[in-house]
Amino acid sequence: MSIFIKLGWYFKQEWKIYLVGLCGLLLTALLAIIPPRIIGVLVDAIHNGKLSAKYLLIMLVVLTVVAFGQYGARYMWRTAIWGEAAKLEKVLRNRLFWHYTQMDHEFFQHYRTGDLMAHATNDLSAIQRVAGGGILQFADSMITGGTTLIAMVSLIDWRLTIIAVLPIPLLAVMARYLGSKIHIAFRDSQAAFSRLNNKAEESITGIKVIKGLGQQQEDIKDFDDQVATTININRRVNTLDSLFDPMTTMIISLSYVITIVYGGYLVTSNQITIGSLVSFVSYLAMMIWPMFAVGMLFNTLERGNASYDRVMDLLNQQSHVIDDPHGVDQKPKGEVDYDIEQFSYPDDKRSALKDIHFEVPAGKTIGLVGRVGSGKSTILRLILRQFDNYQGTIKFGGIDIKHYKMDDLIPAIGYVPQDTFLFSDTIRENIRFAQPDSSQEKVEEAAQKSDLFNQIKDLPDGYETEVGEEGISLSGGQRQRLSIARALLINPELLILDDALSAVDAETETQILENLRAERQDKTTIISAHRLSSVMNADEILVINDGKITERGTHDELMQRGGWYKEMFERQELETKVKGGNS
Repeated sequence: MSIFIKLGWYFKQEWKIYLVGLCGLLLTALLAIIPPRIIGVLVDAIHNGKLSAKYLLIMLVVLTVVAFGQYGARYMWRTAIWGEAAKLEKVLRNRLFWHYTQMDHEFFQHYRTGDLMAHATNDLSAIQRVAGGGILQFADSMITGGTTLIAMVSLIDWRLTIIAVLPIPLLAVMARYLGSKIHIAFRDSQAAFSRLNNKAEESITGIKVIKGLGQQQEDIKDFDDQVATTININRRVNTLDSLFDPMTTMIISLSYVITIVYGGYLVTSNQITIGSLVSFVSYLAMMIWPMFAVGMLFNTLERGNASYDRVMDLLNQQSHVIDDPHGVDQKPKGEVDYDIEQFSYPDDKRSALKDIHFEVPAGKTIGLVGRVGSGKSTILRLILRQFDNYQGTIKFGGIDIKHYKMDDLIPAIGYVPQDTFLFSDTIRENIRFAQPDSSQEKVEEAAQKSDLFNQIKDLPDGYETEVGEEGISLSGGQRQRLSIARALLINPELLILDDALSAVDAETETQILENLRAERQDKTTIISAHRLSSVMNADEILVINDGKITERGTHDELMQRGGWYKEMFERQELETKVKGGNS
């Protein structure tokens, strides 16, 4: 029953509607008492030869009125209880989705996408059943069972009632015993479903890689193994679940045996009439649902309890990047002053960055180069406030970025990541994602700056072309240029290109960079690149190695010093010439 306590905040909030539902259940139960009693009276009238057409007609009218009354009462409680249950699911779904959008990078490193989806689907459905089916099973078993027992005692015979319901406490014992086991088993089941969801999402997303490396059979076998494991875990849940109904049926059957034996004795000894026994059997049949409801109740509650705990574990996670509600509410503008003493990723004692100090005046461009894993992307992640646990400061426009409100800081930054993500929508909607109300003229202007305008114009549907899931219908270079156009559309004060030109050819790269220099003469740009031609015209180039700045200067200065930059630039130049000669 602890899940009802955990959901108490919602029941208190919506108590009026739930009260209407409970009143509907009570009215339904009270009306349900009438038909069995009328049937018993009619049986006695037939047995005694006193049934008249007029009396039968009156009873039929009463039964009809009761039927319509029950219809209205059932509509009353169904719309109230099930409506509020659906509303709870909506509230929790919105809260969970909002929580996802507020969490930091570390959160999404810890929880995989499939797991988060499982929480937002299966777990929320299980909680919704508590607020709907759980309330119904609890209240209806109490109300229907209580009113039926009162009718059996007051209208039939108290002795028969006591003896007939003696087996019912066994149901509570059984439900409590099985319920505790189902709670553990269902939690394991939900965890297994999350793992299977992760596997399916990962395989579908990486299907090109799987096929490209010929690993289809191995991936299918891995998936089959996880399915088998999930089925075995669910089999235990189903085994425990399946014990409820047979045990309930046995208890009900025992009550029927007692009723027939002892009730028959009371009839033969003229202590009750045959009509009363018929009514009592009808009332006992009405007790079947409350008995089943008790069994279903514990099942529903344990499932909901396990799911609620899983969801709350997520919602209780706190972002390590805190948005200051009293922060600066102005759009940052001007130079970027990067002054980091040391930074380590969470749960990693090694330093990812150390002694990184540089300034980027407004209107200037800085380039970041270095080996894979040297720390270039880490530098950019800190500017984007994906992590805040560093020693030092990063200032934008003379103000520490931690002191800005996130809603003002992030829109001032145009970020194009290494792994371009496009939405399953048209080219137009992907370009104007950050500003959905942008005009077609602005969209085309951004496409021209990213050297994508002519290619879009040549497409059959132009800007209405659907890019497919994650832009699957576009080439790698087209996806990168579309992502650049999306960033340029907002005309950001700070533009960050994180190896965002790796998939375009040298000619296109040159054209894009020339467009940026002409367009962004008064705005700041940071370019991280593996291909050194992307940064050779930057105002300053930083060579990053093992999280430290090992070289810095302009292209000409670095070439004169003869370090890693010169060696890598000459190697890439040679590779370009070799490829050109082969072509």
